[in-house]
This record gives sequence, structure tokens and C-alpha cells, in this order.
Amino acid sequence: MKIDFDSKLLDKLPDILRQNLEKNLCVCNEVPKIEVINAIISGATTVEAVKKQTYATMGSGCCTQQVERLIECLCSAAPGKARVSKRYNQDD
Repeated sequence: MKIDFDSKLLDKLPDILRQNLEKNLCVCNEVPKIEVINAIISGATTVEAVKKQTYATMGSGCCTQQVERLIECLCSAAPGKARVSKRYNQDD
């Protein structure tokens, strides 16, 4: 899958989240981690928005925590990016 964002954003992720980008994050719906990252970078700043764009978290929900963590890391890494949830806003 093509990475269509500034790869420097990945530097903001913890090492564990930078691994296995091409492997499925959501095994129920076979959604690769990089597809979830692309959705977040493209503006999906909630689990619900990621779900609508990628179908991740729609199965058993076992990947929800990883999706939340990616949102937390990537939204704080993108200056000027709108943060929908106060949970992810570190400025308050």
C-alpha cells in the first residue's frame, strides 16, 4: 500500500506502532495498519471516522485500542490538525 503522507509523522509513533505497517491491524476485516494511518492523516480523528473509512474495529473490536493509540499519536504529531475529541487534545 502506498504511503501518501509525510513519512516524518511516523517518527512521532512509539517504536511498537511503527512496526509491521503492511500487516493487518484489524484481522477481522483485513485492514492493514498503514490504511488506518492513512485514514487518520487524511482527517479521521475518531475511531468512528476510521471505522467509516476503513472498516477497522467493525468485527470483534479487538483492534480498537490500537486505533485509539494511533489517533492519539498522529493527531498530536500533526500541527494545526483539528482534534475532534478532548481526549486527544494535549493543549487543554
